[in-house]
Amino acid sequence: MKARAPITSIIATVASATSAFAANGAQADEPGILVWAFMGFAAVIVAGQMVPAAMLVIGAVKALLGKPEAAKLKA
Repeated sequence: MKARAPITSIIATVASATSAFAANGAQADEPGILVWAFMGFAAVIVAGQMVPAAMLVIGAVKALLGKPEAAKLKA
């Protein structure tokens, strides 16, 4: 009978659990200045990473489409 006590208490705890709902009263109509500043900072970082990525892609395309150079051997 003692072995059933933990199982029964776990079942009782889980069975009595209900879902919690958030309140609707704290909604903001528009994002604040900090949200816009964060999104602008993130956009600057993404734009800054696009420049080297574009240069790398352009260089790779030029290397693939260009004429192969003859191997130069120094004797």
